[in-house]
Amino acid sequence: MIKFKFPLIFFIVILFSVLITAESFSQTKVGYIDSKRILESMQDSRDAKMRLDNLVSQWQTDLKVLQDSLKLMKEDFEKKKLILTEQLKQQTEKKIEELEASVTNFKIQKFGESGEYFLKQTEFMKPVQDRIFKAIETVAKNGNFDYVFDRSSDILLLYVNENYDLTLKVINEIEGKQ
Repeated sequence: MIKFKFPLIFFIVILFSVLITAESFSQTKVGYIDSKRILESMQDSRDAKMRLDNLVSQWQTDLKVLQDSLKLMKEDFEKKKLILTEQLKQQTEKKIEELEASVTNFKIQKFGESGEYFLKQTEFMKPVQDRIFKAIETVAKNGNFDYVFDRSSDILLLYVNENYDLTLKVINEIEGKQ
């Protein structure tokens, strides 16, 4: 879903002001959809979410194994450090540091800002989003709509005429029920 910022809201307010003024010259047709409802209705979307959830679950299991290994290694070291030679202490401390680095790197690689989680999310959802945008375009063109807004986004609509809800038409277009 697209997140809108203040300048876009300001632009939309100005756009609506222009449209209201221009209404005497031409009829503007505005529609809206509920992208959240559309996504929930699509099996492709649910499948993509399930694939991503399965990956995350596997990564969390792998991370827990690494963290448990680190914890055991630290506990074992604390128990034995009084009887270890200085050389063995240094080797063990080095192994602990390496394992700590592995845990940190794993977290960053999988869940970091540009980590695999976000790449997979984009990869899995791109075909779904493409289908939705194509269906929206088709419904809007066939219905001669000038504008279609997403009511699930950050744009707050204070009044909506339910006659302009295109959500079911977009779902029907996706499912091939024209």
